[in-house]
Amino acid sequence: MGGKLQVATDAGEHDQLIGHARLRRLAIVWWTLPALCVLGVVFGYSLVGLFSEALKFDGEWTLGNFELVVTDPAFRTALWHNAQLLLTVPILVVCAYVIAVLLFEGLRGWRFHRAVVFFPFILPIPVVALVFGEMLQLNGVLNTTLRNLGMEPLALDWFGDPRLALWTMTSVIVWKELGFGVVLFLARLYSLPQDTFDAGRVDGARFFKMQWFVTLPQMWGIVALYAVNEAINMISWVFNYVYVITNGQGGPGDATTVTELYIYQRAFQYDVPELAAAAATLLFALALAGIAVLFAIQRWGGKGGEIVG
Repeated sequence: MGGKLQVATDAGEHDQLIGHARLRRLAIVWWTLPALCVLGVVFGYSLVGLFSEALKFDGEWTLGNFELVVTDPAFRTALWHNAQLLLTVPILVVCAYVIAVLLFEGLRGWRFHRAVVFFPFILPIPVVALVFGEMLQLNGVLNTTLRNLGMEPLALDWFGDPRLALWTMTSVIVWKELGFGVVLFLARLYSLPQDTFDAGRVDGARFFKMQWFVTLPQMWGIVALYAVNEAINMISWVFNYVYVITNGQGGPGDATTVTELYIYQRAFQYDVPELAAAAATLLFALALAGIAVLFAIQRWGGKGGEIVG
């Protein structure tokens, strides 16, 4: 009799837990419903207009605009430049992680260094682009200084040489975006349980082994989040740098043209909104795929963090 009563009690508690879980899910839906409605009206209407514009070709609904965009050498070049910018993601992740670990380990004057590293991130992108655009000209501050110091061979045309322009812009983006990763990693480091570090030190783990076997496994989720976030930025958020530095031309030639600038030029300079809409739809699909990867990695990283913890 007692066993049956215990089973009934356990079944009742189980049903109660399921009921609470359902109520929590309903509460989440209820509280987010107004925001979802606003997003649906604002962005949904815009997306429908974008897709309808992209599908119009010679008065018919076809995929002709997408074919023109995909086969356009200028679009392929712009897409290739975005792909090259993706190379900055591992650089950003590694540099931000190393700096965050050094600051966390108690580097002397770490508060000052943290502020210095984070300061570029809070600057407006047009300001950063304008300053570096002026500073890195052929006769700008940097080259003038190099010539005065007798280092004439290093005074290059940083934004005027097609071979250097994109990589110069990449270095500006790294300088600007690095601080966000450092602060993000620092926040995660300070939230880690101190017991794991103490246990590692008791077991005789030195600095590098501590980072590899103790710190990094617990940081994987936030590292993946930052990496995917910066990857999305390199695909769809570098327009401001290119537009301000090159005055909306993507020069020299097409050396710094990216997909966003391609869309802008087709929509406002060449007056072919159908092609701009098709290119924007393709870019939206790429960004959406990146967001899906972000959520998948977050879930996987969260499970990994639970296992490690």
